[in-house]
Amino acid sequence: MAQPAERPPSVDKLARSLAESGLPHPLLVDVAREAIAAGDHNSAADRVADLQRSLLQPVINATGVLLHTNLGRAPWPSSDAGTYRNLELDLATGDRGSRQAHAPSLLAKACGAEAAIVVNNCAAAVMLVLGALAKGRGVAVSRGELVEIGGGFRVPEVMEQSGATLIEVGTTNRTRRADFANAVDDPAHDVALVMQVHQSNYKIVGFTEAPTTAQLSDLDVPLVADIGSGLLDEACPWLSAGPPAWLKDEPAARQTLEAGADLVLFSGDKLLGGPQSGIIAGNAELVAKCARHPLARALRPGGLVLASLQELAMAYLRRDGDAIPFWRMASVPVAELTQRAQKLHDATGSGSKVIDTMSVPGGGTLPSVEFASAGLSYAGNYRDAFRNFSPPIITRVVDDTTVLDLRTVDPDHDELLAEAITTTVIGSLA
Repeated sequence: MAQPAERPPSVDKLARSLAESGLPHPLLVDVAREAIAAGDHNSAADRVADLQRSLLQPVINATGVLLHTNLGRAPWPSSDAGTYRNLELDLATGDRGSRQAHAPSLLAKACGAEAAIVVNNCAAAVMLVLGALAKGRGVAVSRGELVEIGGGFRVPEVMEQSGATLIEVGTTNRTRRADFANAVDDPAHDVALVMQVHQSNYKIVGFTEAPTTAQLSDLDVPLVADIGSGLLDEACPWLSAGPPAWLKDEPAARQTLEAGADLVLFSGDKLLGGPQSGIIAGNAELVAKCARHPLARALRPGGLVLASLQELAMAYLRRDGDAIPFWRMASVPVAELTQRAQKLHDATGSGSKVIDTMSVPGGGTLPSVEFASAGLSYAGNYRDAFRNFSPPIITRVVDDTTVLDLRTVDPDHDELLAEAITTTVIGSLA
């Protein structure tokens, strides 16, 4: 005689049985309903685990990509104490103040600009500048700089949304100062701005030519330089050893302004090393026009971002590169990484190899640039197993070999890494 089918528990009872997961009860109710509707209430615990993995959470980056876009680019700690702050209150007068009076002024000081404002990313900075300074008029840009950035966003489309008219000059591989001058001098184009755009994640090599910032600085319209990656100063005074060799030829805000740009635009979460944001810095009058534009309110960042940027700017002004996680990781000597890799190898037993490898800046900066690093490798693909560890560890796999690059792993996480190796790799070999 056939056994009767097991009767599923009530939704509420099943949800309450999952309470140890720490998820709020309404989410557990949804999971319980899904499991019961699927005819498999025993799958509820696995469904809870899947839901937990879908939430935003800390991960360990062992890929060697310092500015990993999928992992939030630059790692910057939040030190917010959960208190009110004088975001738009002038403490000297008691009157309403401006959220652009704190961190932006410090960033301006750090890069030698007259003034600065902050928006929520660099694409927003481009849109605001064009909308405030060139709406209904032309903006001259080299054809070789009409880039597409991550997520399919293209410079011409951003310009179109701002209300400015794109004036393409030169060719894909060769553009000269005369091309810009001719566009500016042509009344039909009504050029309001000349714009230089960082080529971000690609390079044009071979038979190429492009005018420098200094060569474009004496045209009769303002020059705006979108330098993208956010390097403040090519001298890197915040690093005791000076600028690393892999930064060669990367445009920096201070030097771009000194060369004659009226405004520079850059990201906060790339080489600057902070939270996602976009900075507009340079001529005070032009910055003020941007700040007065209606788009400025729609694109402004919140207090958490501005507080983080203030802390970051203070570190730059103190010349304290060790206080900035990106620069701290980027500056670690390879010998130190090798020593850590050897300790991990010794602590976790056989199966690993201590290797020399190469890290990359990532985040759409410095295409084709690599620099020396070290870590561990394991024969076989353990990427999914490491990702499912708690906390998740993100690795890379090359030729069916799993690589853990220690340049992007905080030394404080080495014990967790050892535990993950023992559980994930050594355990599977036992």
